[in-house]
Amino acid sequence: MADVLSLLSAIGGVGGLATIISVTFWLGKKFAQIDERFKLMNERFKSIDERFKSIDEKFETLERRITRRIERLANAFVNYQEFFVEFLTHEGVIKRESRELLIGEVRRIIRLSITNPLTKEEWKKIKEYIEKSEKDTITLEEAEDFRRLARKVALEHGEQPEAWKLHIYATITLALTRKKYYAEKES
Repeated sequence: MADVLSLLSAIGGVGGLATIISVTFWLGKKFAQIDERFKLMNERFKSIDERFKSIDEKFETLERRITRRIERLANAFVNYQEFFVEFLTHEGVIKRESRELLIGEVRRIIRLSITNPLTKEEWKKIKEYIEKSEKDTITLEEAEDFRRLARKVALEHGEQPEAWKLHIYATITLALTRKKYYAEKES
């Protein structure tokens, strides 16, 4: 330290040394103030981060609620459609021939099999059930399974009109098969 002081005094004398010390002291205070401001800014950012986390959590909760409501609405619509189509079929408003109008549309649904969570075996069953329904050889158990699979397709691909047409077709098939089954049982 003595060497530094002697060097500084040789360069600028005592006045220069006092100036350097005072500038150094002043800079130290400024750096302390700057450091304090950075600490305050960090605290503010932590507060802002907490607010964003809270907002994110609220959005996630809202999104989950909306998703659950949409799923419930889709299930309600599927159940409504099933009842209504079965009722109309039972009452004779929808006849066996009406089902034929849907078969072309139903066959188009198979193209969704590429991007679907249904297994290949389930799609194969759907194809078999369509063929059996056209020949009127589908059993009651198969018709029930057909509608279960069609419901799965409708819920997964509700944005595709063909998915709903498959569901209607399967529901008509089940209703007609039930009607036939009960008629045979009574005779």
